[in-house]
Amino acid sequence: MRNFSVPDQFLFGLMNATLLFTLAYSILGMRTQFELGFGIEDGPIEYGTAIGLILACLILVWHTVSMARFGRYGSAAFLALYALAFLFGAGEEISWGQRIFGWQTTEFFMEHNRQLETNIHNIAVGESQLAKTLFGSILTTVILLYLVVLPLVYPRVTLIARLTDAIMLPLPQMRHAVMALGASILIATVIDVPRKWESYEFIFSLIMMSIFLAPGNAHRFGTSR
Repeated sequence: MRNFSVPDQFLFGLMNATLLFTLAYSILGMRTQFELGFGIEDGPIEYGTAIGLILACLILVWHTVSMARFGRYGSAAFLALYALAFLFGAGEEISWGQRIFGWQTTEFFMEHNRQLETNIHNIAVGESQLAKTLFGSILTTVILLYLVVLPLVYPRVTLIARLTDAIMLPLPQMRHAVMALGASILIATVIDVPRKWESYEFIFSLIMMSIFLAPGNAHRFGTSR
Protein backbone atom coordinates (compact mmCIF):
# COMPACT_ATOMS: atom_id res chain seq x y z
CA MET A 1 0.00 0.00 0.00
CA ARG A 2 2.98 2.29 -0.31
CA ASN A 3 1.34 4.38 -3.04
CA PHE A 4 -2.08 4.43 -1.36
CA SER A 5 -3.31 7.54 0.39
CA VAL A 6 -3.99 7.31 4.11
CA PRO A 7 -7.78 7.11 3.60
CA ASP A 8 -7.27 4.33 1.03
CA GLN A 9 -5.02 2.40 3.38
CA PHE A 10 -7.71 2.58 6.04
CA LEU A 11 -10.59 1.71 3.70
CA PHE A 12 -8.82 -1.20 1.98
CA GLY A 13 -7.59 -2.47 5.33
CA LEU A 14 -11.18 -2.51 6.57
CA MET A 15 -12.36 -4.25 3.39
CA ASN A 16 -9.76 -6.98 3.71
CA ALA A 17 -10.43 -7.42 7.41
CA THR A 18 -14.17 -7.79 6.78
CA LEU A 19 -13.60 -10.34 4.03
CA LEU A 20 -11.11 -12.37 6.08
CA PHE A 21 -13.32 -12.20 9.17
CA THR A 22 -16.31 -13.53 7.22
CA LEU A 23 -14.15 -16.22 5.61
CA ALA A 24 -12.90 -17.30 9.04
CA TYR A 25 -16.47 -17.79 10.29
CA SER A 26 -17.14 -19.98 7.25
CA ILE A 27 -13.96 -22.07 7.56
CA LEU A 28 -14.56 -22.65 11.28
CA GLY A 29 -18.16 -23.67 10.65
CA MET A 30 -19.50 -20.87 12.84
CA ARG A 31 -22.63 -20.28 10.75
CA THR A 32 -24.99 -19.54 13.62
CA GLN A 33 -22.46 -17.33 15.38
CA PHE A 34 -22.10 -15.20 12.25
CA GLU A 35 -25.84 -14.98 11.64
CA LEU A 36 -26.60 -13.96 15.23
CA GLY A 37 -23.48 -11.85 15.76
CA PHE A 38 -21.48 -10.09 13.07
CA GLY A 39 -24.19 -10.37 10.40
CA ILE A 40 -27.29 -9.97 12.56
CA GLU A 41 -30.08 -7.57 11.62
CA ASP A 42 -29.27 -4.14 13.11
CA GLY A 43 -25.79 -5.45 13.88
CA PRO A 44 -22.36 -3.89 13.33
CA ILE A 45 -22.06 -4.82 9.66
CA GLU A 46 -25.50 -3.52 8.70
CA TYR A 47 -25.07 -0.21 10.49
CA GLY A 48 -21.54 -0.03 9.09
CA THR A 49 -22.98 -0.28 5.58
CA ALA A 50 -25.48 2.50 6.29
CA ILE A 51 -22.73 4.74 7.66
CA GLY A 52 -20.51 3.96 4.66
CA LEU A 53 -23.29 4.86 2.23
CA ILE A 54 -24.00 8.11 4.08
CA LEU A 55 -20.30 9.05 4.00
CA ALA A 56 -20.18 8.23 0.28
CA CYS A 57 -23.21 10.50 -0.15
CA LEU A 58 -21.47 13.32 1.74
CA ILE A 59 -18.34 13.00 -0.43
CA LEU A 60 -20.56 13.37 -3.50
CA VAL A 61 -22.26 16.39 -1.91
CA TRP A 62 -18.81 17.91 -1.38
CA HIS A 63 -18.02 17.40 -5.08
CA THR A 64 -21.45 18.83 -5.97
CA VAL A 65 -20.86 22.01 -4.01
CA SER A 66 -17.39 22.35 -5.50
CA MET A 67 -18.76 22.11 -9.04
CA ALA A 68 -21.56 24.59 -8.32
CA ARG A 69 -19.17 27.12 -6.79
CA PHE A 70 -17.24 27.26 -10.04
CA GLY A 71 -20.30 27.50 -12.24
CA ARG A 72 -20.31 23.88 -13.45
CA TYR A 73 -24.00 23.42 -12.81
CA GLY A 74 -24.51 20.51 -15.20
CA SER A 75 -21.76 18.56 -13.47
CA ALA A 76 -23.20 19.50 -10.09
CA ALA A 77 -26.63 18.20 -11.14
CA PHE A 78 -25.27 14.76 -12.06
CA LEU A 79 -23.31 14.52 -8.81
CA ALA A 80 -26.34 15.61 -6.79
CA LEU A 81 -28.34 12.82 -8.43
CA TYR A 82 -25.70 10.25 -7.44
CA ALA A 83 -25.66 11.64 -3.89
CA LEU A 84 -29.42 11.19 -3.65
CA ALA A 85 -29.07 7.58 -4.83
CA PHE A 86 -26.62 6.85 -2.01
CA LEU A 87 -28.81 8.64 0.52
CA PHE A 88 -31.66 6.41 -0.62
CA GLY A 89 -29.45 3.33 -0.24
CA ALA A 90 -28.47 4.31 3.30
CA GLY A 91 -32.09 4.93 4.26
CA GLU A 92 -33.22 1.62 2.83
CA GLU A 93 -30.47 -0.25 4.68
CA ILE A 94 -31.91 0.74 8.05
CA SER A 95 -35.58 1.04 6.96
CA TRP A 96 -35.27 4.83 7.20
CA GLY A 97 -34.55 4.64 10.92
CA GLN A 98 -37.81 2.88 11.79
CA ARG A 99 -36.19 0.32 14.07
CA ILE A 100 -34.01 3.01 15.64
CA PHE A 101 -36.81 5.47 16.42
CA GLY A 102 -39.58 2.88 16.78
CA TRP A 103 -42.32 4.41 14.63
CA GLN A 104 -45.20 2.30 13.36
CA THR A 105 -45.33 0.84 9.84
CA THR A 106 -48.02 2.48 7.68
CA GLU A 107 -50.92 0.49 6.26
CA PHE A 108 -49.40 0.36 2.75
CA PHE A 109 -46.13 -1.19 3.93
CA MET A 110 -47.94 -3.54 6.30
CA GLU A 111 -49.82 -4.88 3.30
CA HIS A 112 -47.05 -4.99 0.70
CA ASN A 113 -43.73 -5.23 2.55
CA ARG A 114 -42.40 -8.72 3.31
CA GLN A 115 -40.66 -7.50 6.49
CA LEU A 116 -43.59 -5.25 7.51
CA GLU A 117 -41.19 -2.29 7.57
CA THR A 118 -40.83 1.07 5.87
CA ASN A 119 -38.57 0.29 2.94
CA ILE A 120 -38.92 -0.17 -0.81
CA HIS A 121 -36.60 -3.09 -1.49
CA ASN A 122 -38.68 -5.58 0.50
CA ILE A 123 -41.94 -4.70 -1.24
CA ALA A 124 -43.58 -7.68 -2.95
CA VAL A 125 -45.39 -7.26 -6.27
CA GLY A 126 -47.43 -10.41 -6.64
CA GLU A 127 -45.01 -13.26 -6.06
CA SER A 128 -41.95 -11.14 -6.92
CA GLN A 129 -39.90 -9.33 -4.29
CA LEU A 130 -37.94 -6.26 -5.39
CA ALA A 131 -35.01 -7.29 -3.17
CA LYS A 132 -34.58 -10.42 -5.27
CA THR A 133 -35.25 -8.88 -8.69
CA LEU A 134 -34.48 -5.17 -9.18
CA PHE A 135 -32.39 -4.88 -6.00
CA GLY A 136 -30.88 -8.33 -6.40
CA SER A 137 -29.42 -9.79 -9.55
CA ILE A 138 -30.09 -6.74 -11.74
CA LEU A 139 -28.45 -4.25 -9.39
CA THR A 140 -25.56 -6.63 -8.71
CA THR A 141 -24.89 -6.95 -12.45
CA VAL A 142 -24.93 -3.16 -12.92
CA ILE A 143 -22.56 -2.69 -9.96
CA LEU A 144 -20.08 -5.27 -11.28
CA LEU A 145 -20.17 -3.73 -14.75
CA TYR A 146 -19.36 -0.38 -13.15
CA LEU A 147 -16.66 -1.62 -10.78
CA VAL A 148 -14.96 -4.27 -12.93
CA VAL A 149 -15.71 -3.64 -16.61
CA LEU A 150 -15.70 0.17 -16.78
CA PRO A 151 -12.08 0.57 -15.55
CA LEU A 152 -10.97 -1.80 -18.34
CA VAL A 153 -13.05 -0.20 -21.08
CA TYR A 154 -12.57 3.49 -20.17
CA PRO A 155 -8.95 3.86 -21.44
CA ARG A 156 -9.66 1.79 -24.57
CA VAL A 157 -13.01 3.05 -25.88
CA THR A 158 -13.14 6.79 -26.48
CA LEU A 159 -16.94 6.94 -26.65
CA ILE A 160 -17.30 5.28 -23.24
CA ALA A 161 -14.66 7.58 -21.74
CA ARG A 162 -16.40 10.68 -23.08
CA LEU A 163 -19.80 9.52 -21.85
CA THR A 164 -18.42 8.66 -18.40
CA ASP A 165 -16.81 12.08 -18.11
CA ALA A 166 -19.86 13.88 -19.51
CA ILE A 167 -22.16 12.47 -16.83
CA MET A 168 -19.54 12.98 -14.10
CA LEU A 169 -19.46 9.29 -13.20
CA PRO A 170 -16.53 8.75 -10.80
CA LEU A 171 -14.25 6.17 -12.44
CA PRO A 172 -13.13 3.15 -10.38
CA GLN A 173 -9.44 2.29 -10.55
CA MET A 174 -7.95 -1.18 -10.96
CA ARG A 175 -7.53 -1.68 -7.21
CA HIS A 176 -11.28 -1.20 -6.83
CA ALA A 177 -11.96 -3.66 -9.66
CA VAL A 178 -9.68 -6.28 -8.11
CA MET A 179 -11.28 -5.90 -4.67
CA ALA A 180 -14.81 -6.03 -6.08
CA LEU A 181 -14.09 -9.10 -8.20
CA GLY A 182 -12.23 -10.90 -5.42
CA ALA A 183 -14.96 -10.22 -2.86
CA SER A 184 -17.66 -11.31 -5.32
CA ILE A 185 -15.96 -14.62 -6.07
CA LEU A 186 -15.16 -15.44 -2.44
CA ILE A 187 -18.57 -14.56 -1.07
CA ALA A 188 -20.51 -16.19 -3.93
CA THR A 189 -18.56 -19.45 -4.20
CA VAL A 190 -16.37 -20.04 -1.13
CA ILE A 191 -17.91 -18.45 1.94
CA ASP A 192 -20.88 -20.36 3.36
CA VAL A 193 -22.57 -18.52 6.22
CA PRO A 194 -26.11 -17.08 6.50
CA ARG A 195 -26.38 -13.34 5.74
CA LYS A 196 -22.94 -13.35 4.12
CA TRP A 197 -24.10 -10.70 1.66
CA GLU A 198 -24.23 -8.21 4.53
CA SER A 199 -20.41 -8.30 4.44
CA TYR A 200 -20.50 -7.78 0.67
CA GLU A 201 -22.70 -4.70 1.04
CA PHE A 202 -20.35 -3.25 3.65
CA ILE A 203 -17.32 -3.83 1.41
CA PHE A 204 -19.22 -2.19 -1.47
CA SER A 205 -19.89 0.93 0.61
CA LEU A 206 -16.17 1.19 1.44
CA ILE A 207 -15.17 0.72 -2.21
CA MET A 208 -17.51 3.53 -3.24
CA MET A 209 -16.06 5.86 -0.61
CA SER A 210 -12.57 5.15 -1.95
CA ILE A 211 -13.64 5.79 -5.55
CA PHE A 212 -15.38 9.06 -4.73
CA LEU A 213 -12.40 10.34 -2.76
CA ALA A 214 -9.98 9.67 -5.64
CA PRO A 215 -11.76 8.82 -8.92
CA GLY A 216 -9.73 7.55 -11.86
CA ASN A 217 -11.01 10.48 -13.92
CA ALA A 218 -9.94 13.02 -11.30
CA HIS A 219 -9.35 15.61 -14.05
CA ARG A 220 -13.14 15.98 -14.32
CA PHE A 221 -13.42 16.89 -10.66
CA GLY A 222 -11.06 19.86 -10.78
CA THR A 223 -12.24 23.41 -10.67
CA SER A 224 -11.57 24.29 -14.32
CA ARG A 225 -14.38 24.10 -16.83
